[in-house]
Amino acid sequence: MVDSFVQLNPVLQALLATCFTWALTAAGAALVFLRQEIKPSFLDAMLGFAAGVMIAASFWSLLAPGINMAEQLGQIPWLTAALGFMAGGIFMRLIDHVLPHLHPGMAMSQREGVQTSWQRSTLLVLAITLHNIPEGLAVGVAFGAVAADLPSATLGGAIALAMGIGLQNLPEGTAVSMPLRREGMSRKKSFFYGQLSGMVEPIAGVIGAYFVMSMQGILPFALCFAAGAMIFVVVEELIPESQRNPNNIDRVTMTTLAGFTVMMILDVALG
Repeated sequence: MVDSFVQLNPVLQALLATCFTWALTAAGAALVFLRQEIKPSFLDAMLGFAAGVMIAASFWSLLAPGINMAEQLGQIPWLTAALGFMAGGIFMRLIDHVLPHLHPGMAMSQREGVQTSWQRSTLLVLAITLHNIPEGLAVGVAFGAVAADLPSATLGGAIALAMGIGLQNLPEGTAVSMPLRREGMSRKKSFFYGQLSGMVEPIAGVIGAYFVMSMQGILPFALCFAAGAMIFVVVEELIPESQRNPNNIDRVTMTTLAGFTVMMILDVALG
């Protein structure tokens, strides 16, 4: 089975990998069938874990390989990294400014993006979808980079990134389905909306893989771009959401460190 996966086209590899991350979003959303409620402190800790995973993935799986790849391709490594990283952050800021969305636990008056009459459930899904765009893109770019046959891009590293992203998708699915259930929505509908937020990852993954395979010269920039987009999500959304309760900050900080450690181990061991 492993050999069959290795022989697949990188775009298909990216599709399968991002379907895996989507499935784990659905698994997190499926907790709504098992529990009526989940402690906010536990969910905060899991969001902190997700933040740690994304920080580690941004460096170990994206930024560092991008810098090495830029050097191997004869580019100016620090310039490529800086431009790509900032471009990724600016791209996410523009989407954040335009896309209507509402973070879990917030009142409707705190919704962001352009004004709309969309329902709360739709806005909650869009908030998590905003997280998942750079995640799917990162996985796709990582698998597309393997096709360049450069030492800094390995299949093991791409698989490690997909595993890490999938792991941190678990609490994101829960973060949508549980609030919707608390507001009186049925379990089936709460699950449907929770898993729906992960649907964008296969789309972004395939686009990312196809794009970098078609234009291999931009690979280093694309990897750093994905890193910047992920760090934007962590700093602008995940960390603030996980630390809303001042009595829970120490626990969240430790789970953030744990998430970073798990992703680092995955990348070093497999990459």
